[in-house]
Amino acid sequence: MQKKAVILFSGGLDSTTCLAIAESEGYECYALSFEYGQKHKSELDAAKQIAQFMKVKKHAIVSLGLGSLSGSALTDEKMDVMDYAGTGDIPTTYVPARNTVFLSVALGWAEVIGAFDIFIGANDVDYSGYPDCRPEYLHAFESVANLATKAGIEGTRYVIHAPLLRLTKREIIQRGMKLGVDYAATLSCYRADSEGRACGKCDSCTYRRKGFIEAGVADPTRYL
Repeated sequence: MQKKAVILFSGGLDSTTCLAIAESEGYECYALSFEYGQKHKSELDAAKQIAQFMKVKKHAIVSLGLGSLSGSALTDEKMDVMDYAGTGDIPTTYVPARNTVFLSVALGWAEVIGAFDIFIGANDVDYSGYPDCRPEYLHAFESVANLATKAGIEGTRYVIHAPLLRLTKREIIQRGMKLGVDYAATLSCYRADSEGRACGKCDSCTYRRKGFIEAGVADPTRYL
């Protein structure tokens, strides 16, 4: 039987590349997106379009109330998403416990459908310094996955895959181009408008633009 995998999928550059990698490795892919109170909801439109185009087995969008907890410029209407600063500090776009919540839901779905592989597009090279994108965190969550599930304690091992973890944005784009990823369909911006046009100035846009320049690939992003 074809192995199943759950892919954390935002519709952005990284998660779409991650989905393409999982497909290239022969997995039957179940894409998982979240409406968690993010102001840039147009990313979900991109996720729907890409999931359909890439013919995933199923695309689920789960609604979460993280916005009600505030604490992040991505969810709090009173906080602005700032331009890229490059200070090395963790930016206000950090959403407390986001990847832990996302991976927990992914783990639950994986156990239900009989998947034992979970893919996440985490990266700790060209990134904003989020603590839940580090290898130490992902290794720790994998341990939790195998301690906290019926399948895990019965001897079936869950694996958290982060194939982009040590790649630069240039290398990610180059990998995706070889796999036929249509980056024009992806949306990475934290301040994207309702039509999916990117601001070009936030952290995510800055790293994305840098990646295309360094890869020598024309940037297909639609900017404001």
